[in-house]
Amino acid sequence: MAVGPVGRIDLKRVLKSKFVRDLPLVILGCAIAALAVDMFMVPKGLAAGGVTGLATILQELAHRTGFDLPVGLQTIVFNAILLLFVIRTGGARYAVQTVTGFVLFGFFTDLFAPFVIPLDSNDLMLPALWGGIISGIGYGLVFRCGVNTGGSDTIAQIISRKTSLPVGSTIMAIDVAVCAASAPVFSLENALYAALAMVVMGFVVDMVVDGADRRKAAYIISEKHDEIANDVLHGMDRGVTEISARGLWSGADRPMLMIILDRREVSILKTIVAEHDPGAIMFITDVAEAIGEGFKGLDV
Repeated sequence: MAVGPVGRIDLKRVLKSKFVRDLPLVILGCAIAALAVDMFMVPKGLAAGGVTGLATILQELAHRTGFDLPVGLQTIVFNAILLLFVIRTGGARYAVQTVTGFVLFGFFTDLFAPFVIPLDSNDLMLPALWGGIISGIGYGLVFRCGVNTGGSDTIAQIISRKTSLPVGSTIMAIDVAVCAASAPVFSLENALYAALAMVVMGFVVDMVVDGADRRKAAYIISEKHDEIANDVLHGMDRGVTEISARGLWSGADRPMLMIILDRREVSILKTIVAEHDPGAIMFITDVAEAIGEGFKGLDV
């Protein structure tokens, strides 16, 4: 008899969750990003990093052999495989958010492809700039809602868990590698313009999500501080500082965790905290500059 009430409570909680409330904005963001890819990137051979860039390269190679390999379907398959390696990092919520992002993006990419009219221009500058701007707006809306579309972020998490490389630098290295790999398939000019589109896209994403800031400081007070710290240390490969804190109302001593992280990792951290302790106190502030181990050195 308890199954019914519990089920209704859970459903009510889901329907009132931020993820569900933000879902229309996530759908809009994925649609905008997919439209930019179909209109500016893929037709002009601009593989601007990530899984989408890799899919653009593979589609061109398949086309030369007379085989159609949709970009959207490729991104869904690749991201689904990659997600299996990092699903334990963020738990069930992270998996749902990530799957929602890359499935919607892949779906819209293949849905729009037959109907979108590519930009009629032999100059690659316009497609690179507008592709980067429009896709940056789309991705920014998705990231702002705490959702991501997989791709380089997921690959970087896998690599960082096996090595000591920071996630942010790994993402950049992966994107640059994809752009470089596109040069033999398309041309060096295409690769350079794809890199330009990638830079513009990253700048626009930053502006849409939270201005030009790239670092955040998160402070967490929770009874599950050990479990949260363990996931951050070994799952996100981020350092954690434990600060002694005391609640004046309760009089209880409780450690407070401080974590400096990249803006892209905020949604992952929120998911980790929510999985271990939904009642945790967490506040996030902007960091103008992060210097030290895991960031830039004092001599920079």
